[in-house]
Amino acid sequence: MMNGKTGVIYNDVKKSVDDVLDYMGNDISFAMTLALGKPILFINELYRRAKQDSTIKLNIVTALALERPRMKSEIEKRFMGPLVDRIFGGTPEFDYMHDFRTGKLPKNVAIYEFFNKAGGYMQTPEAQRNHLNSNYTHVVRDAMDFGCNVFGQLITCREIDGKMMYSMGCNTDICIEAIQEMHKLRAGGGKVAIIGEVNSQLPFMYGDAVFDGDHYDMLLQGPEFNYPLFGPPKDSVSLRDHAIGLHVSALVKDGGTLQVGIGALGDAIAAGLSMRQNENEEYNKVLKATGIADRYENLIEKLGGTGKFEQGLYGSSEMFVDAFFQLYKSGVLKRKVYDSIPIMKLMNGGKLAADKIPADIIELLLEVESIHPVLTEKDFTMLTEFGILKDGLEFRDGFIVDGNRRISANLTCPENVAAIKTLLGSELKQGKVILGAFFIGPRAFYDALNSMSEEERMQFGMSGVEKVNQLYGNEELRALQRKDGRFVNAGMMANVFGAITSDKLECGRVVSGIGGQYNFVSMAHALPDGRLIMMLRSTRNCRGKVKSNIMYNYGHTSIPKHLRDIIVTEYGIADVRGKCDSKIIEEILKITDSRFQDDLIKEAKLHGKLAPDFELAPEYRQNFPHKLESWLKPFQADGHFVPFPFGTDFTDEEIAIGGSLKALAAKKKPVVIKGLLAEMCRSVPPHAKPFLKRMQLDKPSTGKEKIMRKVVLSALRAHGKI
Repeated sequence: MMNGKTGVIYNDVKKSVDDVLDYMGNDISFAMTLALGKPILFINELYRRAKQDSTIKLNIVTALALERPRMKSEIEKRFMGPLVDRIFGGTPEFDYMHDFRTGKLPKNVAIYEFFNKAGGYMQTPEAQRNHLNSNYTHVVRDAMDFGCNVFGQLITCREIDGKMMYSMGCNTDICIEAIQEMHKLRAGGGKVAIIGEVNSQLPFMYGDAVFDGDHYDMLLQGPEFNYPLFGPPKDSVSLRDHAIGLHVSALVKDGGTLQVGIGALGDAIAAGLSMRQNENEEYNKVLKATGIADRYENLIEKLGGTGKFEQGLYGSSEMFVDAFFQLYKSGVLKRKVYDSIPIMKLMNGGKLAADKIPADIIELLLEVESIHPVLTEKDFTMLTEFGILKDGLEFRDGFIVDGNRRISANLTCPENVAAIKTLLGSELKQGKVILGAFFIGPRAFYDALNSMSEEERMQFGMSGVEKVNQLYGNEELRALQRKDGRFVNAGMMANVFGAITSDKLECGRVVSGIGGQYNFVSMAHALPDGRLIMMLRSTRNCRGKVKSNIMYNYGHTSIPKHLRDIIVTEYGIADVRGKCDSKIIEEILKITDSRFQDDLIKEAKLHGKLAPDFELAPEYRQNFPHKLESWLKPFQADGHFVPFPFGTDFTDEEIAIGGSLKALAAKKKPVVIKGLLAEMCRSVPPHAKPFLKRMQLDKPSTGKEKIMRKVVLSALRAHGKI
């Protein structure tokens, strides 16, 4: 406890920082979790003090600071300005990040991050030098080794049974373990401070997220802390992303487990699975038309399926993304799991269902030795907590009491068993459809969680990554819960031997961080029925030139080749587990863009990894973007494979303008100039006026504005929008 007290409520952030500095002194290593779970007002005030007083040494140890988009050009400002105000309005920004981006961070302040937005620090040497390379499950350990002594997080509260309780809400990920370690450090004589910033707009989540106020030293609570949450809009989903998602959707088994991440690929998978569930005939028609059904018939039959989800899926994912919520709404995410080994054994064996308790449940539980022949109070508690026995019963002196009825707990007597069967509940309780460690999403996602009943929201469990991301600690239960797991992750590049590059380049520059990827790779291999699915876009644009993301070799590996499993690109599925090198290369060549297959084959033959007479089958020589479009575009007329399958914060005009400007930026300079010169000779088409009005270029008054208008028109025309 700080100054002999815990759970002290503050409504003045300045006073809270005063007290932390008075207690801790001027050497602060402040730790906070990634993404949404940061105490913005507290860290802003702490940083302000460090700026004012150079004797304060402040290390900020964190990850993924949420920032508004940065705008450079005038066109960007006209397009993004109104969007930023509308989507992020009211959410405070991180002052330390503003100064960091503008080169104004004082010398007594340093920032260390274990994960960042992909590509966000490529040209930032200080961030590259200060990257903390840790598996998600090792972050707390490494932060304590680093010397962190103050911890803060965003939390929320509500009254439960007459007592004010607090929930970690969006971030149980490292916060549960971090606070435990802080308490251990204090018990050993160390000086620490633990801060919770309470925001009533944060959804109150359950699972392992709920604590009483004494868990924290200080609780910042009051109207000023109830600011709007940061809600990034959804990324658009390209046709090739949809193609990847479509392939993955057929590898997911009904009654299984799913892990996916944020972004376009996660939404693409969710869209494919939702189509499989709710438009199954159309889904199978697409699989047939694209050749997926025939080409991967055996693999799909073995690992996945194409039918509706009768049992549904369970989510086990470090990130509870909006895609999971969409799967819940579409009836896919509905398989409930329970924190009980015997219950999970019976469910997995088909002897027990969440919505139906069989008449012989008592005999079944005796058979698996879940309860004693003479029920104990602990047995009774388990039976009532999970809903096997109905509500309103009591256990007294070896009897189950139901109003005026008293039934002996001695199950060796058939009459007692028969009597207890009249007390059975109708369905199991305390089931979870997902276990996540953190969440972030559009504001509509937060609103949906907040609008749920408490009972419904309890289905979405939250816990730490030490539980979500690995099996250690309760292997048998977690393996039962996570049966038929499909752990789906994304990589940047792959080599022909199956190794994946995800987090940094061969020069050492960090693109993002390893996060929890290795944890899920390891778990996929540890589970007897688990599979790892690594997604990869087959090509990338680099300074106007198309390059392959599948290479013969690369100088950095995130996931080594001996942990290879399934790799999916927009062109297909490569099942490379249990295969020799030549077969691995062949399978990966089949999902490579055909513009790069010959060079890879030539190099593999040069090094003796493919036979001199090897030839790739002709049916895999058609991996071109235009072929992909010809497969999927016909289905867009029916509303499939659209850029925003689950809606967006953008207007139709903004979607068109944003896509057009993005496509323009990817073009080579001569092509852009040619299009712009052609536009100079054209009049403004009437149907372009809504776009120009949105960009405040419908009535240009200066030469610069007239040129910008032509740039926008050229982009829209080249993208087929006018």
